[in-house]
Amino acid sequence: MANNGAPPGAAEDRALQVGSTLYLNYFGLREHPFALTPDTSYYFDYFNYREALSVLLVALRSGEGFIKLTGEVGMGKTLLCRRLMELLGDGFVTAYVPSPLLSGHGMLRAVAEELRVNVFDHMDGYEIIKSITHRLAQHHAEGKSVVLLIDEAQVMSRGALEAVRLLSNIETEKSKLLQVVLFAQPELDQRLQTEALRQFQQRIIFSHVLQPLDKTGLTGYINHRIMLAGYNGKPPFSAAALNEIFRATRGVPRLINIVSHKSLMLAFGSGLRQVTRKMVREAVGETEGVIKTQTHKPRRWLVMTLAAMLTFAMGWYGAGMLH
Repeated sequence: MANNGAPPGAAEDRALQVGSTLYLNYFGLREHPFALTPDTSYYFDYFNYREALSVLLVALRSGEGFIKLTGEVGMGKTLLCRRLMELLGDGFVTAYVPSPLLSGHGMLRAVAEELRVNVFDHMDGYEIIKSITHRLAQHHAEGKSVVLLIDEAQVMSRGALEAVRLLSNIETEKSKLLQVVLFAQPELDQRLQTEALRQFQQRIIFSHVLQPLDKTGLTGYINHRIMLAGYNGKPPFSAAALNEIFRATRGVPRLINIVSHKSLMLAFGSGLRQVTRKMVREAVGETEGVIKTQTHKPRRWLVMTLAAMLTFAMGWYGAGMLH
């Protein structure tokens, strides 16, 4: 088959796209329901997330300075952070720092840029804080509260933590001019127990731990996502399959997404409309970070299914090119 001058790998990439389209069409989906990107349109309003958002909103609307939300890897903290920004409304100005692995000076510059404060190379920390203070005072005069949201806060350097603490000192006689919300893994709590960071820890007024989904929540979460993606039919996951996903993932959303996506691919490759427990166990066997059954012996079904999809799609695409 001639490639008509296409770059190496172009046919394979196109075939994967075709295979992906066939998979979506097979289940009547507009898009992949279990993508790992934190898309707020897929936010699932279950009690653990609702409770976390309620704590954050109450704390921010009461003008508290430091707020901390922790959760294990894959619990949906970034999605919750973005959802919070959507809910705050016009009375708030938000500054978002998604990658806080910065020096103290770097953190000050990042906050300044988020607040649209002009920062020049020659400016030291004192000058940057002075400029930020001026901008915060402007927003306060307009009747707006400013919230700094820091994702992955467990990786912040001591210098960055100290910079944020200094910014939190900016206040009027009656209120803070900057509120701070930290989204972090539990490692941050361990760090804050050290003597060097006790002063920072004492600034935290509200703290909340994000819990995993229970069995009812997992079932609702999966159905919520597939319906939003366009599915309109009988539940594609059997009750036994859902039980197996819950057992293996412990209710962690990221793991639920990975296992559910692989399970649907296995159903597609098998020509079935419903995911069985056996398919879930095969998907689990190909996934890191989940609880595997002792009796399960991976037979690489997922790899074979992907290979079959690619072979079929390449044949379909190749036939199309020849015509």
